[in-house]
Amino acid sequence: MRRKEREITDPQEMETIIRKARVCRIAMVDGDRPYMVPMCFGYEPGAIYLHSADAGHKIDVLKTNPRVCAAFEGEHLLIEGKTACGFGMHYESVLAFGRVRFIEDPALKRKALDVLMDHYARGSFDYPEDALDKTRLLRVDIEHMTGKRSG
Repeated sequence: MRRKEREITDPQEMETIIRKARVCRIAMVDGDRPYMVPMCFGYEPGAIYLHSADAGHKIDVLKTNPRVCAAFEGEHLLIEGKTACGFGMHYESVLAFGRVRFIEDPALKRKALDVLMDHYARGSFDYPEDALDKTRLLRVDIEHMTGKRSG
């Protein structure tokens, strides 16, 4: 990282930023082009859980190349200046790099949905079999994370 004074190295701080985020952006490689989609997610140390329709372009891309980068934004604040060059941004962000695994086992799908739902709402949820059958659950096994903060 070029600006070492902005680097976040503490895993706990990175996890705090991830838990603040409402969506993550999943970047992948589609042949020779980048492809990125915003997604709802769940997080536990070492893994990000995602859900999707069972078929579509994203799934096709991930079946070909499971390597991804997930981007999370925490708090941010625009700092207005008197000139264009006087503007700035206070921010915090995390990038997580890893590989996607498709979850097929119904019990593991439920666990993934529990982690995902826990990110957005507290409580216990039921997942009807027909809904589970139509839902693709993905687990990103995190290999490396970086964090950055300004302000």
